[in-house]
Amino acid sequence: MFGIMAVNGTWLPRLGLDLRGGTTITLTASAGPDGAVSQEALEQAQDIIRQRVDSLGVGEVEVTTLGSNQIQVSMPGGDTDEMLRLVGQTAQLGFRPVYSMDYAAQPTEPVPSSDPSPAPTGEPSPGASVSPAPESPQASAPQTSAPGTEGNGRPALPAALPTNPAPEPTPTTPPEDYTPAPRPTEVGQGTPAEQAMDWQPSQEDLLDFQMYTCDQDFPDVADQPLISCDPTGQIKYLLGPTVIPGTMVTDASSGIPQGQLNYVVNLEFNAEGADRFAEVTGRLAQNPQPQNQFAIVLDGVTISAPSVSQSIVGGRATIDGSGINQQTSEELARVLRYGALPLEFEQSGVDTVSPTLGGEQLRAGLIAGAIGMILVAAYCLLYYRLLAFVVIATLVVAAAMTYAVMVLLGASAGFALSLPGIAGAIIAIGTTADSFIIYFERIRDEAREGRTLRSAVELGWRNARRTVVIADVVSLLSAVVLFFLAIASVRGFAFTLGLTTLIDLAVVFFFTKPLMSVLARTEYFGRGHKWSGLDRERLGAAAVGARDPEKVKARKKARAERLKAEKLARKEERAAARREAKEQRARDKAIARGEDPDDLDLDAIEDEDLDEADVEDDELDDDELEGDNLDEDELDGDEDDLDEDEDLEADEFDESEDDDPEDDELEDDELDDADELDEDDDRDEPKGGRA
Repeated sequence: MFGIMAVNGTWLPRLGLDLRGGTTITLTASAGPDGAVSQEALEQAQDIIRQRVDSLGVGEVEVTTLGSNQIQVSMPGGDTDEMLRLVGQTAQLGFRPVYSMDYAAQPTEPVPSSDPSPAPTGEPSPGASVSPAPESPQASAPQTSAPGTEGNGRPALPAALPTNPAPEPTPTTPPEDYTPAPRPTEVGQGTPAEQAMDWQPSQEDLLDFQMYTCDQDFPDVADQPLISCDPTGQIKYLLGPTVIPGTMVTDASSGIPQGQLNYVVNLEFNAEGADRFAEVTGRLAQNPQPQNQFAIVLDGVTISAPSVSQSIVGGRATIDGSGINQQTSEELARVLRYGALPLEFEQSGVDTVSPTLGGEQLRAGLIAGAIGMILVAAYCLLYYRLLAFVVIATLVVAAAMTYAVMVLLGASAGFALSLPGIAGAIIAIGTTADSFIIYFERIRDEAREGRTLRSAVELGWRNARRTVVIADVVSLLSAVVLFFLAIASVRGFAFTLGLTTLIDLAVVFFFTKPLMSVLARTEYFGRGHKWSGLDRERLGAAAVGARDPEKVKARKKARAERLKAEKLARKEERAAARREAKEQRARDKAIARGEDPDDLDLDAIEDEDLDEADVEDDELDDDELEGDNLDEDELDGDEDDLDEDEDLEADEFDESEDDDPEDDELEDDELDDADELDEDDDRDEPKGGRA
């Protein structure tokens, strides 16, 4: 694994939001007309926002739903302002015909005065007047352009077409409680595009437009007229209903066209959008300024309002303008590419974690992990003495494997280490400690029974591995349940816990157990040095090879019962064989005499031979009794041999006795040699011969 890290050149894991700093944005959806937020629309908005954020190439970004009307976006590092614009933008795109445009009147603060205000004259004040301006540059398919600027730096306005006379009086400053609202408008018959193109403003629409200032909100309803401002807030537009909705845009990209210096956004329409775009631009090209312009409106803001000189076919269009640069063009293309949000959202909370705070949390987590390892190592040194070096080596290997896996997963799968993940890794220290403590205690239990260390290591492992596996499986199941049912922050804890549990299994099976087998062959640990942690005197263990008299007595009793049961079974088998042989002989004799074998009285035949069978059984019982006496003598001899072996092993500790890790099992089997002798001396006679 470290070789792969070296090849990839990646030595550090990816860090999550809480460790390297970042931003969490909470968006609250506005209720629909029915006063509720559709769960389907909320999930669709979540998918669109995730696609937008993923296009930034920022790792470990989480987009989750909270409750029934909120979406939370968490992004480590990155540009917070760009993220706010990206996730909060509804991206409702529409193409609308321009009816009129004017400089936006700046809102003024009312100043109390004792003099009455002069009566309105019906003439616009100088602040609201419109000065002549050069015409907008004409658009050539498929490129369109926006109005230029005047010599004084203000945006240039095309000469407006005379419209219906403005109502009198015409105040220049709207009242504080004035709120414009769209009104249904009578339109002509035909296609939706034709109806939108035939729209004509009413007196109320013109009044709203004259009184409108760019700090006011005008509802953006697709089938209603709209008063909108450009991104700078200096020009306002009176726009007709939407003729081409943004849903007809299939692709959007940002770039600099050949032969130009400014960034633009290239749009592509579907088949219906291409036909409608050609129809609309063809009709607009026949109108004078400014009604030969169409506005590209995004979320109620007129991004661009290019003029058209001819019909644009091919299903392609370009958005440009003075406010379009590299950043804005890329952002606009990104939101248009993935579509508009089905809901409107408000930012209900923005929480930012600074990189400094994230670094402090990371440092605190690492310190906590180091303290946990030191405490476990110190306890093992006091309790297991030098055997604790196995504990330390196991923890170091497990920590190294965990670190390497986290680094590789961060580079390949986007895994980011978070503060809950560090907590899971710290808990894994206890999981690993549990595994080798279970193993060590099994070894010490076997040593207390008088096993040699090599035998204790093998037998202890057989008894401990099942418990270790079961404990780790339970921990792994808990991690899986947490990962699939918990929220995002807890998933990091669950994933790390499951990962470290699997690593613990691998380390115990392939490192700890082989290491103990190697140490058992050394003189220091094999002889049970007092600092090895396996000192027999400290453990209260019996001498190597010693046998508990009570256990020997219990084994003798069990063997006697087994022999008795086997003897009874053999006796029944012989009796059955004798009966079968006698019946067969009687049938043969009857056939030889010419008699029918079925007429024989088999019960009478068995009664005649009963005395003979009883004599044979009595003789057999005497023989088996002698065999039992022989077994007891052999058992006494075995016990004497065991005592001699104990003295020899305790005095000389002959290492040749440890060549086979199952020597102690063989010693237990010596007590069963008498059983094997009984089977070898089995006195089963040929049934045909006895018959």
